[in-house]
Amino acid sequence: MNKSLNLDQARFQLLLRLGDNALILGHRLSEWSADAPALEEDIALTNVALDLIGHARLWLAAAGQAEGQGRSEDDLAYLRDVRDWRNLHLVELPNGDFARTMVRQFFFDNYHLLLLEGLACGRDTEIAGIAGKVVKEVRYHLRHSRNWVIRLGDGTEESHARMQQALDDCAPCVPELFEADQIYLDLESLSIVPEIRLLKSEWEHQVSGVLAEATLQMPEILSAHSGGRQGLHSEYLGYILAEMQFLQRAYPGASW
Repeated sequence: MNKSLNLDQARFQLLLRLGDNALILGHRLSEWSADAPALEEDIALTNVALDLIGHARLWLAAAGQAEGQGRSEDDLAYLRDVRDWRNLHLVELPNGDFARTMVRQFFFDNYHLLLLEGLACGRDTEIAGIAGKVVKEVRYHLRHSRNWVIRLGDGTEESHARMQQALDDCAPCVPELFEADQIYLDLESLSIVPEIRLLKSEWEHQVSGVLAEATLQMPEILSAHSGGRQGLHSEYLGYILAEMQFLQRAYPGASW
């Protein structure tokens, strides 16, 4: 990648992907507010959601600056249509029961932490700075979801069955985590993002260890979801955006 314009475009796309993943998953977790299985967990999930929405603000604000067209973090969050979003299919999956929420979170947290650790060591000082700022919170997110996977997987007969079903539901979204398109490969060549091969290998190592402790089996993936980073999404994202963007769409430019 020799042209600065191409680098600017690649950085913009990376920042969008990071922000979109955080914002959509944060919105999903916020749906548990006042509906979690225990008060302590209600508070924990709400805090994780707030962390992710805070991360999204940092990434999307940086994306707006990188794009150079005057769009703010709010513009990117509330004024883009579904095909313009660059998040993974995993984060837009419906919550389902508590088991599926925890498996979805565990899969993403492992990926998210490894990615952020790599970005924090990368050569892009702005991206590395944001990653270094948020990585501490993501370590807590992973500890929280990992503990629940073990607790429920190695718990009662019903909790084990629900966790195994949750794995079946979430596993088709896993291959997309490690798809490397030309944008990612270009940034990888510049040591801005971690090497995707190593990211995948470490993720699989960590996840397999936790699933073994939880007495769970990773299912065979026969049909995988793909295309989220290119704007190809499930129907679920449209429903999320219809709710999340309603006020801004109904009252353009309104502020508190």
